[in-house]
Parts: sequence; C-alpha cells; structure tokens
Amino acid sequence: MYDDLATRLRELEKDAPEVRISRRIVEDALKKGGAHYGINTGFGGLANQRISDSDLSQLQQNLILSHAVGVGDPVPKEITRLMLQLKIHALAQGYSGVSEETFGLLQAFAQKDLIPVVPSKGSLGASGDLAPLAHLSLPLIGYGHFWDDEGITHLPAEKVLREHDLEPVKLQAKDGLSLINGTQLMSSYGAWVLEKSIRLQKTADIISAVSLEALQGSITPFDERIHYLRPHAGQAIVSANIRKLLQGSEILESHRHCGKVQDPYSLRCVPQVHGASRGALSHASDVVETELNSVTDNPLVFRNGDIVSGGNFHGQPLAYALDYSAIALAELGSISERRTYLLLEGHDGLPKLLMAHTGINSGFMIPQYTSASLVSENKVLCHPASVDSIPSSLGQEDHVSMGSISATKLLQVFRNVEHILSIELLTAVQALDFRRPLKPGRGVQLFHEFVRDHIPHAEQDTYFKTYMEKSLDLIQKADYITLIEDELGEIL
Repeated sequence: MYDDLATRLRELEKDAPEVRISRRIVEDALKKGGAHYGINTGFGGLANQRISDSDLSQLQQNLILSHAVGVGDPVPKEITRLMLQLKIHALAQGYSGVSEETFGLLQAFAQKDLIPVVPSKGSLGASGDLAPLAHLSLPLIGYGHFWDDEGITHLPAEKVLREHDLEPVKLQAKDGLSLINGTQLMSSYGAWVLEKSIRLQKTADIISAVSLEALQGSITPFDERIHYLRPHAGQAIVSANIRKLLQGSEILESHRHCGKVQDPYSLRCVPQVHGASRGALSHASDVVETELNSVTDNPLVFRNGDIVSGGNFHGQPLAYALDYSAIALAELGSISERRTYLLLEGHDGLPKLLMAHTGINSGFMIPQYTSASLVSENKVLCHPASVDSIPSSLGQEDHVSMGSISATKLLQVFRNVEHILSIELLTAVQALDFRRPLKPGRGVQLFHEFVRDHIPHAEQDTYFKTYMEKSLDLIQKADYITLIEDELGEIL
C-alpha cells in the first residue's frame, strides 16, 4: 500500500497535468455562467443559494474556516502525514478542479514534511471527513498549526510558513470543497493499522506457538489434512506457520504418547480463530486499497466538461471494513489472554503464576489482569459505529456512515492488542524456561533466545512494568520475524 503511494507521490512532485486540465474545465464552466454545486453555490443545505463571482474566493475560505471545528486529541502525526499524501494523490487524478496554486502549496507541505495538526473527532464520515480535512487545509490559508519535527509541539502555521519561505494561498472557486470532500482520514487510519496488522498477525502465530510448547500442547490439531477439509485460506496459513515453528521440537516428542486427549480451544483452535481474523483483515485491506486509489470528491470534473454531483465521499464501505477489522483484531487479543491465563494455572509441571516461590511473590498474576482489562475494553470499542446515523446539514445529509469513529477506535483496539500480545509474550517465554533442558521447535527457540537477549527470566517479583514496556517495544519492531524467516523461510 505505502510503496505504491510513495512512488505515486514522487511522480506528482514532478508534474500533475491532470490538475491543470480539470482546472481549465472549472474555469470554463464559470465563464459560461451555469450553476454548479459548491463552485458558485452554497453547500449542503444551502446548495440552492447562488453566489456571485466576486464572492467565490471568500466562499471557499469561509468553507475551510467554518468546517475546522474538530475536537479531541490530535490524529497521530504519522497518520496525518498519510492523510496529506492521500489528499494530494486524490487531487492529482484530475477530477477535482483544484487550482494549481493550492495544489502546489499542498505538495510543498509534503515535500518539506510540514504536517498540519488535525483533531481526531468531528467527522461523520458522510461528505467525507469534512472537519479533519478542513484542519488539514487550514495552513494553506495561514491558519491552524503544524507539528514540530519531534511530533510533540504545535507550531503556528503562519510562523512555519514564513520560516520555509512559503506564502498562504488565496483559495479560488472549488478549492475549498476539493480540499475537504474525501475519505482521507478514514482511509489513513485504515491503511496505517492494516499495514501494521500484517506484522501483528505473524507475531500472534509465533507467540501462540511458544505458549503451545510451554503448555505441552498437541501438534495434532495443526495437521494439514484437517485444514484441507475446511479450506479457508487464513486457517491453512496459520496451521502451516505453527507446524514450521515447531519443527524439531524435543518438547513435542517428550509428550507425544501422553494420556491427554485434547487441549483447550485457545490452543487447539488457533488456526480457526487466527485464520478468521486474517480473512477479515485481508478483505478490509482490499477495501482500503481500493479507496486509496479512488476519487472521493464532489462534484466531479470530467474531461468532456461535465461537472457532476454525486456521493463518492460517503464512507460506508470504509465504515464496515474498519468496524470488522477492529473485531478481527480484538479476537486475536481475546484468545491471547486466554492462553496467558492457561500459562498461570500450573498445568503439566509449570509452577503456578510461573514462579517457584509464590506467596511472597505474586508472579505473573497481575499482568494477566491488565490483559483482561484490555480485552474487556476492546469488547466495548468493537460495537460497530457503522450502524449509527444522525442526520445533519438541515436534512440534506440525512444518512451518514460514522466511519471516522470506526477509524479512531480501530487504532485503539490495535494498540490494546499489541499490549495483550506483549503480556502473552512475557508469560509464554517465562513458562518455556521451565521446560529446560528440552528444546522447543527451532522457530520457537529462535524467538525465545531473541526475547531473552532483551528481557531476563524473573526469579522473583520485580517492577514488571519495565518488562512489559520492553516486550511491547519488541513486538512493535518485530525484528524476530526476520530472524526466524532467515533460517526457516517465510512466515506467512
């Protein structure tokens, strides 16, 4: 997703002939004197009010100022950077009619990595992400703020523009509307989370394999023949990953003929649960990728001179995809927490709470509390925003997607699941220490050794928060995936 977009952006920095062509069409339409929505009329419920030629520039500036009413914490800088790139990408396709001056300054922001500060709340995901995109556009006219280089401080746009020898633009007809119509906030959250979820899915499989070995679970449920008979692609991939990670396991051999018949579902059904999440996330990625290369402005400017009003800005496709992406990620966290709990119960020779001397030590009891808390929070966050709609704009916008809410809570769920998996990582690696001198599968062993190079075995209670922070850092960087794949081949 990102590589294609970055390549396209570099092309746009050289030239954007489609922008010039569509702009000429808008200017020709204005000369002919007809009424065109948002170009020489009011907006939304004011669409029937004609605006005089002398007021067209003020109309567009007023549009940005009046719509920049977002609230809440700012969108993370890295996601806002993607919003900016996506807005440039959409305008450059040449169906918006934006002026070259406005487009050029937007390009300059991207080239100089000047990232506007955008509040995360205020969009209905209907006429696109109006309020967030208005905040993204404010610096074009000298208002609003930019992030500093560290992504900590908010700097006045007027000051930053001066420092970079840039001048605010005077918006022309259609500019403001082209800037704020679109689904770039929803798309950016979706693309950012789903791209990082590729790594997280692999991590979930790897950590579950560590838990399986630590709990002396059975390899039988990962038999390829089982998954051939229920041929969901994600299920087959996960079972193959687990088999690869457990190759050469002495632990598996040590209990191959034990009397245990079946493992709990959180071990036995890893392919089915992880695989279902993979399927949902894969479909959501297809939806988002389509959206990244779509034109979601209104009205649209066509090469034959037609200026056509429609509804490509409506966020319903994204709202659905982002809602069920949150559900899919939350389930990776839910089953992970159950494995964490199993590791603490003292099964099959493991000490309860994963410490030899409990009582004076609480062991890994309380990190599981944190995991359970995050799982519960995810249940609340996974209520779909896309089933809600509140009419706005004097009834003109009478059905909205609420996809921006789907987007922002998706990020919260994703971050919660990172924490949940980081806690399973700590407990699973601690439990595996007690299986020595038996060796786990080679993939599990590589992962275990990697973690132990960064986090020590806990002999007694300690300040576990530092361990949790380090574990989270390992998951976010995911260097162990390359380490494992270099020796065993790709983990899908």
